[in-house]
Amino acid sequence: MGRVIASITTSVDGYVTGPDDGPKYGLGRGGERLHYWVMGGPWTYEGGHDFAMHGPDKEFYDEIVSTIRSGVVGRGMYDAAGAWGGTNPFPGPLFVLTHRVADQPAAESGFRFVADLDAAFGQAAEVAGEGDVSVGGGADIIRQALAAGKVDELVISTAPVILGAGKRLFEGFDRDMDLEVVKVYSSPFATHVRYTVTK
Repeated sequence: MGRVIASITTSVDGYVTGPDDGPKYGLGRGGERLHYWVMGGPWTYEGGHDFAMHGPDKEFYDEIVSTIRSGVVGRGMYDAAGAWGGTNPFPGPLFVLTHRVADQPAAESGFRFVADLDAAFGQAAEVAGEGDVSVGGGADIIRQALAAGKVDELVISTAPVILGAGKRLFEGFDRDMDLEVVKVYSSPFATHVRYTVTK
């Protein structure tokens, strides 16, 4: 197996969503500003958007996904994203950690529901082979993976916004960990920092 890479976008004050995130508001009220870098500029849920990533943001994204062969995310992220329209948009199968596995989507969707953290990582690693496994949102999944010692690289994209409320990335996390900066990318929409997790 390759590396486990946990990646998420936060506000300057450490929020990964605005208030009221979920299926109705996605990233929460005001939270779409976190992902201006993904869309190539300002967008809203009501007004729609075009996927037009460019410059340092695209360089960062392309480099990360070039080695990814599978991923693990939480059910909250899956639901908030509207299951990405019913088709996994990421490289390789996406293992969704959830206590509700009975509503497993069709295999061709690219999603696999798994009820246990270790099982999710085990299956993702098996599929990834020598490739890397990504860990996406939500914040709780990343905290669990860090606490379990599963993460080799932590990637934090910080958007130039202060949300003031929502869900914090490290809420309740009490581990003392050392990180080493590997690479930094910066654009008007985010500063992306890749850290190696010192074990």
